[in-house]
Amino acid sequence: MNNSNIDDFKKILNQLEGLHEEISSLSKKSYTDALNVFKLKLVNQVLVRTNELLGKEYKPFSDFIIFNEDDLPTNSDVTLVLSQYINCMESLREENIFSKIEYTTSGSVAKLYWCWKGTKIETYPPKNIKK
Repeated sequence: MNNSNIDDFKKILNQLEGLHEEISSLSKKSYTDALNVFKLKLVNQVLVRTNELLGKEYKPFSDFIIFNEDDLPTNSDVTLVLSQYINCMESLREENIFSKIEYTTSGSVAKLYWCWKGTKIETYPPKNIKK
């Protein structure tokens, strides 16, 4: 990933997580209610950009692109799909980061960094790291 892709990744992931949080709270109130058209258009806009970024390799469902605006999905359906996209974004991120360790003069670990491959841009550790 280049710097532009990383910036896009961060923006899209923030949008996915924000939409997921918002629609999850709606789903908790009433999971069978349909999402309104305004919110669905926003979700679809983010999904289009996410599909471009993930490509075929990381896309969660091969036959799903966006929700049909004529057949409004329920809050729980949208929550489920957004959750899958967020997980796939993390898989893409994990494949494109590496760890870097700085040692003290005595040989103990001073600091552990996670960076995007091919850059000096720091990121957080993988979410699926085993402790």
